[in-house]
Amino acid sequence: MRPSGRAPDQLRPIRLETGASKYAEGSCLARFGDTQVLCTASVEERVPRFLRNTGRGWVTAEYGMLPRATESRTEREAARGRQSGRTQEIQRLIGRSLRAATDLTAFGQRMIKIDCDVLQADGGTRTAAITGACVALDLAFRHLMAEGLVDRMPLEDQVAAVSCGIYDGEVILDLDYAEDSNAMADATFVFTGRGRIVEIQSTAEAEAFSQRQFMAMLALAKKGVRELIELQRRALARS
Repeated sequence: MRPSGRAPDQLRPIRLETGASKYAEGSCLARFGDTQVLCTASVEERVPRFLRNTGRGWVTAEYGMLPRATESRTEREAARGRQSGRTQEIQRLIGRSLRAATDLTAFGQRMIKIDCDVLQADGGTRTAAITGACVALDLAFRHLMAEGLVDRMPLEDQVAAVSCGIYDGEVILDLDYAEDSNAMADATFVFTGRGRIVEIQSTAEAEAFSQRQFMAMLALAKKGVRELIELQRRALARS
């Protein structure tokens, strides 16, 4: 039995709250159970140097955890003077995931910067960040359209992410910290709304797992992402 008491194919309670930031062009507070990630999308009238005079825009992301997002305080990475490898990996994953569903030629020489700040961590912070960031990005593009700066929606599809793993010999969906820290294997799946694969990261923690177990995780992930995509649509409809 899962420590959370959930069924193997059951997501945590998910809430995607739009308008969480007064000033950002797009924002979403993503709550995956006890994990909370504030995602904001900011429009900047510039692009990285390598995109100047190309007519293309850019979407990038930054990720960080507040000092008391976990049970004990962790030092701010800014205080250490450098980001950890984990932080860099996650923010690159968020950026790649969003760009995979975005037409970078559709919003001019602009950059959308996504900030994903973990307020509270209980497993799955990267999946919550990607799922919430997509909502924030959608809202930022709607802002540009409302201002008459963009004539069509640059976001061509939704993107959402979920974790799966093997806990106590059972394949389960959307691991919280208690499950993730004791999992035999865990994986992160990122899909578009049309079911296309953006990225899969899968690791054996205790022992190697079989192809059959991986396919079971894949099936659960597809189910979970479909539910997340629907929650994104409802959140955007409410906004």
